[in-house]
Amino acid sequence: MDKIIKINSLVRNYQVGTETIKALRSISLSIEKNEYVAIMGPSGSGKSTLMNILGCLDTPTSGDYILNNTNVSQLNSDDLAQIRNKEIGFVFQTFNLLPKYSALENVSLPLIYAGENKEERSKKAEDVLINVGLEDRMTHKPNELSGGQRQRVAVARAMVNTPSIILADEPTGNLDSKTSIDILNLFYKIHKKGNTIILVTHEEDVAQHAHRIIRLRDGVIESDEINKNPINFN
Repeated sequence: MDKIIKINSLVRNYQVGTETIKALRSISLSIEKNEYVAIMGPSGSGKSTLMNILGCLDTPTSGDYILNNTNVSQLNSDDLAQIRNKEIGFVFQTFNLLPKYSALENVSLPLIYAGENKEERSKKAEDVLINVGLEDRMTHKPNELSGGQRQRVAVARAMVNTPSIILADEPTGNLDSKTSIDILNLFYKIHKKGNTIILVTHEEDVAQHAHRIIRLRDGVIESDEINKNPINFN
């Protein structure tokens, strides 16, 4: 299978005054195309730092991060921004939608940065909103949508550029149990269509939907196991 992500001896240190915080301590792992991976760990385990590096929001102190055959470890901020927009779809716990924009306009945003014209943007945004079940909510603004609908808009925005990976950071953290299941069902369908999903969570029941679970502790990989009985949907 194709390795979409390869990480070799990744280290991330932060300087806080005179103290060096070792957030990641020489992590190595690879993720195949169309894997569904959960990254877990308690607060301070390094999972947020790893997510930021995977999402090209941060660069490592040392080590290599190869995304789709490009070593992005030491790219400058402009190059990282281009990689982010092309290769990575983000879904955040807090949705990160622009309140004055409709669902359609929010989903179209990554396409503006990609340089697509208005007609192409609208067509692609409409298609992904239909795919996530929001065909009747396209003109609604975030404050006119439920939490679950807002997260669906966020998922649609993550998918609109057909990225290499969907990176979801605690995507059910602000949702009730039933809505959380709806969003996880949506991820299941996205994965079934061939997308690579990396889910960062501290919730065991959320992680159990993934097919592989990587657990971090104190900046190192504590375990990396195939989930033999993932929770699936019909």
